[in-house]
Amino acid sequence: MWWIIAALIFVGILFILAEMLLVPGVGVAGFVGIISLAASCWYAFDKVSTRAGLIITAVNVVLAVIMLVIALREKTWKRFELGTEINSKVNNEVSQVKVGDRGIAMTRLAPMGTVKFDKVSCEAKSFDNCMIAASTEVEVVLVEDNKVIVKTI
Repeated sequence: MWWIIAALIFVGILFILAEMLLVPGVGVAGFVGIISLAASCWYAFDKVSTRAGLIITAVNVVLAVIMLVIALREKTWKRFELGTEINSKVNNEVSQVKVGDRGIAMTRLAPMGTVKFDKVSCEAKSFDNCMIAASTEVEVVLVEDNKVIVKTI
């Protein structure tokens, strides 16, 4: 009989932890966990004794408070956070491109694509928003706010 109570408590804790860590929100896993803990209390009262029911209820309340305290600690959730920072910049090569530079469209510009200028490849936009085929020679018309605008030669 005790193994059934222990199994219900274990399943309840497992589902509540799954709800907190894996399936956020108020969902099925949380309800199943609470029902399992309540069933362990009911089973202890009904099949064992009133004293055992009170002990199991107290154990369940203590376990629930411990899980709540651990869940609300700041350090608990810091372990799950992604600690890396992204400090790279997109299209950093634009600073090396000047008005009048000539290059070749590596991809189709429709109206944006990749253009290679000597050793630098960067994203560029066509001057009049028309499509420019790949392998077409282009010239820089304007460099503004890290945007390179090109036209065909």
